[in-house]
Order: sequence, then C-alpha cells, then structure tokens
Amino acid sequence: MLRRQVLSLLVENTPGVVSHISGLFSRRGFNIDSFSAGVTADPRFTRVTVVARGDEQILEQIQKQLAKLEDVIDIKELKAGDSVCRELILVKLRAKDTDRQAILSVANIFRAKIVDVSSDSMVIELTGEQSKLDAFIDLVSGYDILELARTGETGLSRGDRDVTIID
Repeated sequence: MLRRQVLSLLVENTPGVVSHISGLFSRRGFNIDSFSAGVTADPRFTRVTVVARGDEQILEQIQKQLAKLEDVIDIKELKAGDSVCRELILVKLRAKDTDRQAILSVANIFRAKIVDVSSDSMVIELTGEQSKLDAFIDLVSGYDILELARTGETGLSRGDRDVTIID
C-alpha cells in the first residue's frame, strides 16, 4: 500500500547539495512528489523538504539512502499532527470586469491575497495545506487559468523537543 511521506532534511549549504539529493532519487528510481529548499537562519545550512510516495520498504530505503549522503545532517519525518506543513501557489486568472467580484469572493473564502491586477487578469496568492490549495484550484477552474505556480510543500515539526542545534 502506498503512503505519502514528508521529510525535512537539514543539510550543509554547499554547492551541489540539492543536486546530490535529487540525484539520489533519480539513480534509485524513486519519485519525488514535491521538493523545496531554502537557507535557514544560519547561512551554513539549508532546509530541504521532500515529499515522496511509496510502500513502506521504498520509504524506508529513501531515508536510509538520504542518511548516507555526506551533506545531510538531520532527517525528520513530518507526520500530520506533529508538524506544520504549508505550500504556496500563485494563480493567474483571466478576469473580465464581470468576473472580478466573483473571483474576489472565492479568494476571500480561502483567505487568499490578490497580488496583481491588470486590465484582463488577476494574480492570486494562497498558502495552506495541499488539500486547501487543490480545493481552491477546483473552484476557480471554471475561469481561464492562464498560469499556475506551486512551491511544493515545506514544513517544520511542532514544539522544541525535536530540534537539531548545531554550534
């Protein structure tokens, strides 16, 4: 049975670290649902969030193989309830004058932000769990979606009991 796994990796911020991680997935034939990375408060380190699906054996292999990478300092599985995970999307919709109010109403329901308006389009920014973003896209799919960009999921564990501190 396939299961979805969200992994938070703390890695050294070195050239090629993202390539090493993604290369591991391609060499082993593992699929990546989502991949996001960014420098932490300490510029020596990068936080990488990887979302993958597989059976228990594959998901275990992913963690074992990642742990072997030289740049990987810490790996945490972000489980629902024990973590906070979010994704960001930007959606550009064709927006005629007659559509703007209806689009704005849908955006308000989802607490989305209108970040750009032109004479014929609107760009909407929305953050949240993947299911919320999917529901928003379903609701606005009746309009002409001109462009859509998703960041991929990112997350952190809740509380301070599972924090890796490096001096």
